Amino acid sequence: MMPEPPYPLRGGGPMRTAAVMHYLARRYALDAVFFAEPGSQDPRAALPPGLIQDSLLIELPRHSKQFHSRFLRNWSRYRRGAPPLVDRFSGFGKEVERFAKGRRWAVAVLEHFWCVGYRSVLDGFCDAIVIDLHNVESQLHLRSGALEHWPVSAMHRRFAEACCEQESFFLPQFDRVLVASRQDRRLALDLAPQAKVDVYPNTIPWRDLPETAKEQRIVFSGNFAYPPNRDGVKYFNSRIWPLLSRRHAGLHWMLLGKNPEAVSSYVKGDNRIQMTGEVEDAFPPLAASLAAVVPLRSGSGTRVKILEAWAAGVPVVTTSIGAEGLPVVDGESALLADDEKSFAAAVTALIDSTQLRNKVGNGGRRVFEKYFTWEAGWKGLAALGI
Repeated sequence: MMPEPPYPLRGGGPMRTAAVMHYLARRYALDAVFFAEPGSQDPRAALPPGLIQDSLLIELPRHSKQFHSRFLRNWSRYRRGAPPLVDRFSGFGKEVERFAKGRRWAVAVLEHFWCVGYRSVLDGFCDAIVIDLHNVESQLHLRSGALEHWPVSAMHRRFAEACCEQESFFLPQFDRVLVASRQDRRLALDLAPQAKVDVYPNTIPWRDLPETAKEQRIVFSGNFAYPPNRDGVKYFNSRIWPLLSRRHAGLHWMLLGKNPEAVSSYVKGDNRIQMTGEVEDAFPPLAASLAAVVPLRSGSGTRVKILEAWAAGVPVVTTSIGAEGLPVVDGESALLADDEKSFAAAVTALIDSTQLRNKVGNGGRRVFEKYFTWEAGWKGLAALGI
């Protein structure tokens, strides 16, 4: 069950979901439940041929993206204690039950905590039910709320409390809970000590190491509507980019990914900042950059943007939260910096030294090849008996 489409392979959520889909399709005849926003392309049209056997598509009700409408929806959720994405994807149990009628599955995998309510619907149709937590949602809301002003901060705290209650209640009901890192495993077990929680890391498909000429730019990739990325752009633009832009007159900063309108107000008026929007393949512009910057101050799970930079052989500068859950060795596979001056200094060091860029970029590539390809992740799923 997939609340966000796995294809095209752009972004952390689709990458993780697609990896699990391909693993399951190698072992089982695979049925799938998809959700789609009104007016969007049918997510099944983008799938590789033969990946799934049968499917159900649930069309979500139309939600206005205007600020007033979004605020009223979230205010209602605040009053009810209903986390936004759990609320968004709830309420379609009858459709799922009709699809399941007459079937028997060896295993059902629910992607994201957002689908947690369908555990009871699928009971009786499956030998085992697994939930794949891309994030620990309570932690995500706690960290996001700490960076916001009232009333958004209050909403995040309320949603964090609601997620804690739901995680404590629901996680022990699953036959297995998958998380992206050892840190998330500890968080999940603190919330639900009886749950069966195992680490399945984020992974990406194998990519050959590219050979490409470097351009005078740094890059920050991701979905910019995602709150941790949005805060990262705001923080980098206000605290770090001014230091770098003064030191390096020819340097450009690329924002590589979808929903650039979510951060356009932070960077408007600077012709050295480029917003690409969604691109067919992020690998070439990523590989042509001097460094990937990941200035995150909130979030959960692990950062696929770092895995993509490692695969491209591009050195990474990130915060402790950005590197959380990954086997980062400072100075070897990434440079770590938790304040604006040290972050700017780390980026400058990479810009000024080809030797350091090669050392850190090659170190990250080795980590990717050893631990974070789809094939490496699939070995872990097989060991878990899924």
